[in-house]
Amino acid sequence: MNYVPRGPKMPVNMTLSEDLVREARQLTRNLSETVETLLADYVGAERRKRADRERLIDESIRLIQAHQEEFGL
Repeated sequence: MNYVPRGPKMPVNMTLSEDLVREARQLTRNLSETVETLLADYVGAERRKRADRERLIDESIRLIQAHQEEFGL
C-alpha cells in the first residue's frame, strides 16, 4: 500500500449517522485522523485478503494442472 500517514490530504464529503459522529467525537480529539487510521487498516486488510485469494486461486490452478498432467481429463 502506498499510504503515507503524513502525506498530502484531500477533502472528502461523507454522509454518516449523526448519532455515530456525535459519539465518535466524544471518544477522539481528531475524527479525521481516526477515520484515516481505520480506513488505512481496512485497505491493508482488504489488499491482504485479495492477495491471499489470488494465491489460493493460483495454487488451485497449479494443482488441477498437475492432476491433469498425471491422470488426464
